[in-house]
Amino acid sequence: MTEKSFQDHYPEYFAHCYGCGSLNEHGHQIKSFWDGEESVCHFQPKPYHTAIPGYVYGGLLASLVDCHGTGTAAAITYKVEKEKEPNSEPNTRFLTASLHVDYLKPTPLGPMLEIRAKVKELKGRKVIVEEWIVVNGVITVKGEVVAIQVPEQLVQELLNKK
Repeated sequence: MTEKSFQDHYPEYFAHCYGCGSLNEHGHQIKSFWDGEESVCHFQPKPYHTAIPGYVYGGLLASLVDCHGTGTAAAITYKVEKEKEPNSEPNTRFLTASLHVDYLKPTPLGPMLEIRAKVKELKGRKVIVEEWIVVNGVITVKGEVVAIQVPEQLVQELLNKK
């Protein structure tokens, strides 16, 4: 049996995000998993994800940090609340309150990207996640996501639109 990714547990009404939504056929559809105390995601950029010839577009890199960070925030919430199964209701989802990205080196286009994260702070409805993107063993990007749990009112609005 294959382990389900964090994003595989998102209910249908939360599975449309361009970066991590499994129902967005044009999106990245990233898949994040636990690797010890860190989370990890692998992404293969396409040739059209270019900034300048041979290098990945920075907006894509920011998008990967963003969605892997919110997925990690949701996953740590489940990990901390051991009695909850990942697909139990209410399904905890997070939105980005703040995204900070530092581009340390140009990220080469071609190799697989590894996005890693660890939870820096978990306080109530807020999770701060620090992240880094590694290519061929070199960190090219560092980032931080402040993720906020989706308010119940928004969940109810989405459910009413179904």
